[in-house]
Amino acid sequence: VPRSPEAFPSTILMNAIPARIAGVRDIVVVTPPRPDGTVSPEALMAAELAEVTEVFKIGGAQAVAALACGTETVPRVDKIVGPGGIYVATAKRKVFGRVDIDMIAGPSEILVLADGGTNPKWAAADLLSQAEHDALSSAVLVTDSRQLAEAVRAEIETQLEVLPRGDIARRSIEDNGKIIVTDSLDKAVEAVNRIAPEHLELCVDDPFALLPRIKNAGSIFLGRSTPEALGDYFAGPNHTLPTSGTARFSSPLGVDDFMKRSSFLYYDREALAGCAEKIADFARREGLEGHARSALSREEKS
Repeated sequence: VPRSPEAFPSTILMNAIPARIAGVRDIVVVTPPRPDGTVSPEALMAAELAEVTEVFKIGGAQAVAALACGTETVPRVDKIVGPGGIYVATAKRKVFGRVDIDMIAGPSEILVLADGGTNPKWAAADLLSQAEHDALSSAVLVTDSRQLAEAVRAEIETQLEVLPRGDIARRSIEDNGKIIVTDSLDKAVEAVNRIAPEHLELCVDDPFALLPRIKNAGSIFLGRSTPEALGDYFAGPNHTLPTSGTARFSSPLGVDDFMKRSSFLYYDREALAGCAEKIADFARREGLEGHARSALSREEKS
């Protein structure tokens, strides 16, 4: 759980609750402490509500290493989930295989697909809600209305002047922000599916008509009254999401991520006898005589 500037209670809830629902027995939280060595009471309350087992005041790549390997005080775990900066993401990549991870998450992203009927103040505010996370975050507007594009650009400048984290958000907008004007909403949907954003807002008259055509997005916010902040804090679907285009092949964190499967087989002797020759034939075509003999051995009289 990152601290920026406080440990995020929302992230504790989003990561621990699916694990608890799945039946995970031990849930460990690591988060960097404040300069005075404490953790915010809001974060600790979230940990208690989510029935977290232990909380450790450590962060960064060293926290990932401690969880993956175990120390005298930190238990070794089986899976590490949750967001972080580039050092945390790189550390998770390096320990994958020793433990499981959820994903390699990059900086936060938002794409607002909007038509000409969208209020530019709302669109600008939603774009800045992600830009304020990190200078590396990306905020993208895709629209079929040049008039809206110009209005949103002006509104972003106005809102940046009074945003408390405006310096961070400005760097994000200037370095990674985009406004893309398309000929039609059809072309706008094509752009969305190519970008595969972490957060996608469909700020159009009929978002449900576009929804079946969205193939690649982490979390989709339908309509003009469904800002991304709903997903961060209140609505329910998880805010640990695929970034950097990985929504093309991966999904939001959920209960299934904390469950695993085993396959099982049972044949009695008669059932095996009915297919042993076929098994042996298959094995010999692959040059594996030991497999063939294993299948046929039950037919031999002892």
